[in-house]
Amino acid sequence: MTTDTSTRGAPIQWEDIRLPAWVTGLIGGIAVVLLWWFLATTVFANVGPGGAQAIPTPLQVVQGFVTSGWDFYVRNVQVTVVEAGIGYFWGNLIALLLSALVLVVPRLEGVIMQLAIITYCVPIVAIGLILVVTFPVPEPGASSGTAVTLAGLSVFFTTVVGTLLGLKAADRSSLDLITVYGGSRLTQLRKVRLVAALPAVLNALQIAAPAALLGAVLGEFFGKVEVGIGPAMIAAQQALNAPVVWGLALVSGAVALAGYGLLGLVARLVAPWSKGSK
Repeated sequence: MTTDTSTRGAPIQWEDIRLPAWVTGLIGGIAVVLLWWFLATTVFANVGPGGAQAIPTPLQVVQGFVTSGWDFYVRNVQVTVVEAGIGYFWGNLIALLLSALVLVVPRLEGVIMQLAIITYCVPIVAIGLILVVTFPVPEPGASSGTAVTLAGLSVFFTTVVGTLLGLKAADRSSLDLITVYGGSRLTQLRKVRLVAALPAVLNALQIAAPAALLGAVLGEFFGKVEVGIGPAMIAAQQALNAPVVWGLALVSGAVALAGYGLLGLVARLVAPWSKGSK
């Protein structure tokens, strides 16, 4: 009986090891928390005004969650999520309609792209200051017009660019076939371009979800609101309560990540071919 010793003692090729995505994410998350904990207790231990610890440890952030209570985070996050949702809906709706209009009236593409670039390039701080004097001060717990508008502007550019690229990626032979049979540009849009553009549109909408939340939070800094993630962070910052500030930031990131993941799941269900599944 012979044994093959050609592979005995061969070095491990780490490139050949494949870990599940959740394992990789878990390892990365643990590494980040450990690094954060180490830096908070060493390098950044005394960073902050008056020697206050501006960068708390993960344990202090958890203690801040317990001290503030569940209702505190739910009350503030709920207002901001509603503002982000309203801005997300209207900003994306206008972006999708204008993108579709470009294919029906091609001469409008330059104007619409310029509009999208303006919304992306103009500093959001300057827009926020203008909106503050435009919208009235909302009632406590009500949505801020400034936050809603900035949330809508934050998603407009991404959705316009993604949608136009998707609509233009349609198969040329299919478009020519519709033209030969007397179909109009509107028929091409309904029969071919919308199907071809669906993966790109869904990807743009997925990326827009975190952007909408960021726009809403920034809008709350200008909107003179009393309830929301923005004013809660300002109050905690003024009180030098770093654990609450970090807790609100982490909650905002978790909500944005949840929105991104939810839209990704929708994209996988609606257009499975875009993810390589059948």
